[in-house]
This record gives sequence, structure tokens and C-alpha cells, in this order.
Amino acid sequence: MAVWDDLVGQGPVVEQLTAAARDADAYVTAAAAGEAPQVSGSAMTHAWLFTGPPGSGRSTAARAFAAALQCVSPDRALGSSPGCGFCDGCHTALIGTHADVEVVRTDLLSIGVKQTREQVRRAQLSPAVGRWQVIVLEDADRLTEGAANVLLKAVEEPAPRTVWLLCTPSVEDVLPTIRSRCRLLALRTPSVAAVAEVLVRRDGVPPELAAGAAQAARGHIGRARRLATDERARARREAVLRMPRRVGDVGGGLKAAQELIDAATEDAKQLAEELDEKETEELRAALGGGDGKRMPRGTAGAMKELEDRHKRRATRVQRDALDLALTDLTGFYRDVLAHQFGTSLATAGGSTEQTVAEAAAASRPEQTLRRIEAVLACREALDRNVSPLLAVEAMAMTLRSP
Repeated sequence: MAVWDDLVGQGPVVEQLTAAARDADAYVTAAAAGEAPQVSGSAMTHAWLFTGPPGSGRSTAARAFAAALQCVSPDRALGSSPGCGFCDGCHTALIGTHADVEVVRTDLLSIGVKQTREQVRRAQLSPAVGRWQVIVLEDADRLTEGAANVLLKAVEEPAPRTVWLLCTPSVEDVLPTIRSRCRLLALRTPSVAAVAEVLVRRDGVPPELAAGAAQAARGHIGRARRLATDERARARREAVLRMPRRVGDVGGGLKAAQELIDAATEDAKQLAEELDEKETEELRAALGGGDGKRMPRGTAGAMKELEDRHKRRATRVQRDALDLALTDLTGFYRDVLAHQFGTSLATAGGSTEQTVAEAAAASRPEQTLRRIEAVLACREALDRNVSPLLAVEAMAMTLRSP
């Protein structure tokens, strides 16, 4: 299986990355043979910016490219492109154990200067065992202003065999000075059919369930996989889509708002709980307190730091879960609006045609537009750190207004 097989509906991007990996392989091979590498006209460069909407596969594309850059398949000598997916270089890069591939992600709200400086220092090193030193920054849009300035210097003065792979939803999410030094790759939302096919082929999901999950997620691959494989996630989504029918009066609207917050909190708790427990056990073992042993003296500070990190991560995960619920709600009203205008646009999975038809018959298009605007205003309020419950309650009151 080639490293590109998990990239769904991104043909032009795969072609460009394949050409770059081929030129990168030729560069290293020539340098190892003592020849002068060909630089002019090369499809390879030292910094890449992967952009695209959530679920389009930005980080998947970056990891696949990182693996192709480390490919050591003997078939390359016969003309095959790097990125076989089977050799030691590809395999270790894909599973996250390659010594020269560093994947940087954050569970917090931002990436600070300290963490960025660590990666910049790493970028100055020569590859230890691989062909390139590759740093994948999955959340480049979360860099603080100071961290972005630290990264800028590293991108301006790259080491000879270091490659930066930055992932962000939009080019506007990074400094203009950074994006001007990167080669841009714009990914698109894959089609529903393509996502469903991947769920069937890779995850063994029944075709009917895969099609429903892909439609519900509107092409978001990760979200579709979770809906297809987690019954509780599907149940919580259905609870969110019942909210429009429960805001007929003030009491119902406030209750529905609280339930929406509770559903997002439960969703976030499920996502973070397993990871929190794993990290705690790993730290306890590293500090000598594994297998139920008493923690040694002087380790309380490290454990407290980890607990604080978990709390900050919980805040971000809850916000992300609530934002996802609001996205589902926006999709519901989008289906209602489409029905009111008589279009043949497919409804999101889980919001049945009858439910959409009833909501469309009970309101006018201008009312539906106001409700969509209310959901978007709620998302903007959450970005400004407004209390989630207050923001959702205000939205609920707008949803019930005629």
C-alpha cells in the first residue's frame, strides 16, 4: 500500500507531492554519490504549507509526504517513485517512530515560544538515520505571535536537508512572511462517496452505515469514521439535531441549551479520558511510581504540571466538541433552507427528510437565515471566550423567535 492511499480525493496534491519526493530522492542520492545535486527546476523545496477545511486530510498528506521523503525501497533504483509504504523508512514515519520525523501537535489552545524553539533547534541537526530531517507542524494556526516569529527565522534560513511541513486551515492563519517562504498545497473537502468508500475499505464499515456517516460528516474523514464506529457519538449527534424542535418556549429553549452543553462536555470527556489516563500512568512509571507504588519525593510538581495540562486540554476539547455540535446544527438549518427553496440538495445523515420538511413548512426562508446567523454568532462568541452556557442560551432564544 503506497503512502498516498489514505489521501481521499486529493489527486492534484498527490501528483505534486510525488514529483517533489522523486526530486528529493534524486538530490540525496546525488549528494551521497559525491555528485552535484540538481536544484534548479526541482519540485522540492524546504518548506510546505498544507491548507484545507477541517477533515480534508492536511495532516494525513503531510505525514504521507514525510514518509515518502524517508523511503528506502530498492524499487526506486528501477524507476519507482518514493513512498512504497512497506520499507522501514515509510513504515516508521507513518507510525510515528522514525528518528528524523517529528510530528508536533497540541492539545492546548496555542503553541508557545518554548515549544517552537525546541523544534527550531532540532531543525538545525543533520538527519540521524534517514534521508531528511522532517518536522510536521500540524497546528500551525495555533502558533502565538512570538512563536510564529521564532519559526520565521528557521524557515528563512533552513538547514540543507531539513523540511518543514506546516498544516493550517487557511493561508490567512499564518504570518504573510511565513507563507511567502512556503510552497502552498490547497486540499479540498473530499466527496461523500469517496469518504464512504474509504470507511468500507479501510475500516470494514458496512456500506449503508458508511454512506450515512460520510453524509452526516459532510466529507470530514475523521468525523465520519467516529460516527461510523461509535454508537454513542451517533446518539449525541441525534440529540443535537433535536434541539430545533425543543425551543418552542423559553423553558424548553433553556433546557435544550443546557443539554447541548452537557452533550458536548460528555463528548469531550470521552475523547480526553483515555489519553489523560495513559499519560498519567506513563509519567508515574517514568518517575518511579508505576504498578501502584508510592510516588518518590520531589515528583509532586511534575504530576501537578501534568494535571494542569490536562485541564487546559479539556478546555480545548470541550470547545472543539461544542463547535462540532454547532456545525451539525448549522447543517440542519442549511437542509431546511434548501428544502424551502425546493432544491434537490441531500440532507445531512441523521436529520430525516420528514424532520427537515416539517421545519421548512413551519417557517420562512428569512427566518431560517436568521437562525443560521444565530448559530454562527454563537460560534463567534465562543471564540471570544464568552461563557459557553450563556452563548448557547442566547442562541436558543434566537432560534425560538418568529
